[in-house]
Amino acid sequence: MTDTETLQKTPLYEEHIAAGGRMVPFAGYSLPVQYTTLAEEHTAVRTAAGLFDVSHMGEVFITGPKAFEFVQSVSCNDHSKLTVGRAQYTGLMYPQGTFVDDVLVHRMNESEFLLVVNAANRHKDVAYLHDLAEGTEGVVVEDRSDQWAQMAIQGPLAPEIVQALTETDLGAIRYFRFVWGKVAGVPALIARTGYTGEDGFELYTAPEDAPIVWRALLAEGKPKGLIPAGLGARDTLRFEAGMCLYGQEIDAETTPLEAGLGWIVKLAKGDFIGRDVLENQTENGIERRLVGFEMIDRGIARHDHEVFLSETEEDPAGSVTSGTQSPTFGKALGMAYLPADHTEIGSEFFVQIRSRRLRARVIELPFYSRKKKNGSASTAE
Repeated sequence: MTDTETLQKTPLYEEHIAAGGRMVPFAGYSLPVQYTTLAEEHTAVRTAAGLFDVSHMGEVFITGPKAFEFVQSVSCNDHSKLTVGRAQYTGLMYPQGTFVDDVLVHRMNESEFLLVVNAANRHKDVAYLHDLAEGTEGVVVEDRSDQWAQMAIQGPLAPEIVQALTETDLGAIRYFRFVWGKVAGVPALIARTGYTGEDGFELYTAPEDAPIVWRALLAEGKPKGLIPAGLGARDTLRFEAGMCLYGQEIDAETTPLEAGLGWIVKLAKGDFIGRDVLENQTENGIERRLVGFEMIDRGIARHDHEVFLSETEEDPAGSVTSGTQSPTFGKALGMAYLPADHTEIGSEFFVQIRSRRLRARVIELPFYSRKKKNGSASTAE
């Protein structure tokens, strides 16, 4: 971002300033990285609840009589199972079987789909979809991001807090389902989705209504331990839950199979962009794979640190995608790409941290998985 560019502000910007949020540039927006400390906000989400402003995310609508066929063709998941009121995680694909973006697809009705896309990829995604839809009758691609605000309330007490502010029966909303309702008297799309590994909801409202809902949630939740949380905690939470971040675990050079996301690749559904590459990888294997690891030696692996299979070899075998000192487990964890034949649990390798090569060990992903509660923790299809 240059000095001449102006950061956008979400509808909740003033709320962040009033709460003492430390604002940083992120994907063209001014967003809070934290309010108190990362550890406090992270722990609140794991033990009670945290409230995030995710209004920077993009909302792209695909509508028309051929909307379903179009979404099927650009995505690797099978949306024939996507009945009205359900959402799916999927990859928007390039012909080489790699990620344009990872997105959530919501089926609003028989001829309308909502794609929630990453903020940094929004304009790229929209242009890509427009190009694919050009000349196709029965498909309209429309970026409505500026018409929406989005909040995420996450944590074991999130359902209890939201339920106090809505007449909608939240217990009837299973994981990766959504309904229209009202929260704090405000019309909202209530989706049981999130990016933390915890139960909770993502709430979509008109921009002008967002501060009403934000304040009501904080007022209701404060006695129960709810606090606002920033980008820092959002990243450590998703990391512990083994969730991929575009630009780190996945990108335009990475396929879903390499990233451990084979469960979103549905070859049986028929043709889609990138299918031939993914079919070939399914049949013949992949050369590298994303793994989770823990540090054996004392040190914290970070994004882009090189990894080596021995202490003496000159050429790196891969690189760290994400790494941190885990607030939940109190130890240094990371994710990295390694050669596929060196990814068994327990396999050791080295991470180059400054001038030293430190030992690490492959462990199972995700690092953190909450206990299933009320049927809401099933794997999203």
